[in-house]
Amino acid sequence: MTTAMLATIARDTLLVTIELSMPILAAGLIVGVLISLFQAVTQISELTLTFVPKLLSTILIIVILGPWMLQTILRFTSDLFSSLPLMVR
Repeated sequence: MTTAMLATIARDTLLVTIELSMPILAAGLIVGVLISLFQAVTQISELTLTFVPKLLSTILIIVILGPWMLQTILRFTSDLFSSLPLMVR
């Protein structure tokens, strides 16, 4: 295994991680901003008000995008395992 192969594997791993986490993080960010805007407009300062909507949006995104996430992880893992014989040389 060369340094270039290891760098490629590390880069691909980071890209897949970012690709899978971005929808969940974006949904949490959007819901958080909307709840903060609502709190600012209504002057409600309840700290637990943001927790439940963020949790529900995260669960909803995982339910909706779960099959795509699973396929992405399976494709990455399959590609990684299929390239193992090439790395051993």
